[in-house]
Amino acid sequence: MPALISRMRRFGTTIFAEMSALAREHDAINLGQGFPDTDGPSEVLAAAVAGIESGDNQYPPGRGVPELLDAIAAHQEHYYGLRYDPATEILVTVGATEALSASLLALCEPGDEVIAFEPFYDVYDAAITLAGATLVPVRLEAPAFTFDPAALEAAVTERTKVILLNTPHNPTGHVFAPEELRQIADVAVRHDLVVITDEVYEHLTFDGREHAPIATLPGMRERSILISSGGKTFATTGWKVGWVCASPELVTAVTTVKQFLTFVGPAPMQRGIGAGLRLPDARIAEIRDGLQRQRDVLVEALEGTGMHVHVPEGGYFIVADVAPLGVTSAIDFCRELPERVGVTAVPLSVFYRDTTGVETLVRFAFSKRIEVLEKAAGRLAALGTSS
Repeated sequence: MPALISRMRRFGTTIFAEMSALAREHDAINLGQGFPDTDGPSEVLAAAVAGIESGDNQYPPGRGVPELLDAIAAHQEHYYGLRYDPATEILVTVGATEALSASLLALCEPGDEVIAFEPFYDVYDAAITLAGATLVPVRLEAPAFTFDPAALEAAVTERTKVILLNTPHNPTGHVFAPEELRQIADVAVRHDLVVITDEVYEHLTFDGREHAPIATLPGMRERSILISSGGKTFATTGWKVGWVCASPELVTAVTTVKQFLTFVGPAPMQRGIGAGLRLPDARIAEIRDGLQRQRDVLVEALEGTGMHVHVPEGGYFIVADVAPLGVTSAIDFCRELPERVGVTAVPLSVFYRDTTGVETLVRFAFSKRIEVLEKAAGRLAALGTSS
């Protein structure tokens, strides 16, 4: 690809595109990509439709539709006790991906370093590379997918600018515990680092766990860029409505970059997500509990094959070890799975720089209707009989 700048040449077609193509070829159930197969809450959809029908179809204000900015501020205070000024401390973005990219581009100079917990969502590596910075991984060790505090401390150098934190975590499903957040906050404060937090699964935590933004810890609000979106919670991933909450100085920096990326996002969809953020607690709990039931269906199916399953604490994904099936390569397993049983998954190794020790780990998405997951379970049962 001679037209592409050198630092981006290692980013080609993703494994998700490859697996999705195999799913279409073999009419397989696609558990490789994390998007729902249902519509979002009716209140959310109706608010977006009302925006379109009322003629709200031109450029919205640069920082976001006022109704959504107010809803984000109210949401942060209601759930976490965090107060953000809608006029100066909140920015609406075209999904969390733009929020992440704009934040990294705004904060990082060439040569700066960004610490990220490995495995990591592939956008992190690409966005850090776009900024000319260097990703420094700190490994989350299976089976609990927790990190060694000494490894985090050792990763900090004089060039470190940012710690990138994702909780609930994609792809492992780990919800960072209070002690882990305190350890990260301690490093950030002592070394004067900014923490960019990807919290798109914030309402999708299971078995009584609760999400806590690191910005709630002492000394962290002023050095945290909190990023989230409505796509995962409200099953509207195609709307691409995200946001940034941070101090005025940080939000202004991110806005300066963001305005030259997409300028603004669709106003009607912003109104829809604003309605979603105002839903009663019981409706949010209903969404979470429904997803937990979906998780349990797939966990049972995967365990029934003989795989070792890491039961996720939050998010959309299950990590399973296929070594008990006699598999030595998750990549080969995933490439053969659509034709073999009619189900698609992705190897966890694509989320790592160092793939040592994860050669047989596979990620499955459970953000699908119960009946689809039950159909997938019937197909996956063939793995147990053939292993």
